[in-house]
Amino acid sequence: MSSESSIRTWSMLVVLPALALLGATWIASSTWERVRTRPAERTIEVTGSAKKRIVSDLIEWSAEIATREADRTEAYRALRRHVEAAMAWLTQQGVKPADVRVSSVTTRELMETEYVGVGEERIARTVSRGWSAEQTISIRSGEMDRIEKVSREITTLLEQGVPVTSYPPQYFYTKLGEVKVDMLAEAAADARGRAENIVRSGGGAGIDQMISADMGVINVNPANSTATSWDGNNDTTSLEKDIITIVHMSFTLK
Repeated sequence: MSSESSIRTWSMLVVLPALALLGATWIASSTWERVRTRPAERTIEVTGSAKKRIVSDLIEWSAEIATREADRTEAYRALRRHVEAAMAWLTQQGVKPADVRVSSVTTRELMETEYVGVGEERIARTVSRGWSAEQTISIRSGEMDRIEKVSREITTLLEQGVPVTSYPPQYFYTKLGEVKVDMLAEAAADARGRAENIVRSGGGAGIDQMISADMGVINVNPANSTATSWDGNNDTTSLEKDIITIVHMSFTLK
């Protein structure tokens, strides 16, 4: 080996370890700088809620009138007489004609299976037992007390020979969308208040910025009910209701 080659080899043996040491020092320094300038972010997650009592301002109610006669035409005529009697009664109760809807007539032949003969000669045949005709009267109104009373008392028409079936009223609140917006804001304020109370009790920190917010389900329940479901409740059975809103929020700590 020539003296020039030996010198080159010796130089590389000296320089390479120095470069490796320099690189390791830079990596360690860079890592320390990231840790020093980017400390782990401290956060707190809380759930806030809001509750409000409302009184329904819209009622929907329906009743069905059904007749049964041997002949289809007679069934229809009987139904028409009964519906006219029911409409006259509703007018007497002060129900506004504009609030009333009457469905189209539904007629159906009543069929029955009949067996004749005995043993191997026994056969089944379908025979007609007459016709039924049905019609539904529906009311949608803001006069809560009046329609509630009508729904309870319309069965008095049975005494007049009107075959009527009354269904339970349904109750709605027409400003529900506006109330939900306000209540979500209240639930968010409640969530922040809860976070501040928790941090204050622990000491040494404070609430800084909100980093996430997730609206939970909104439950509309009968008054005093705490029922909940994964997709939210929407009660229509009670006049008075409780709206419960839920919000999940995360905050950074100072």
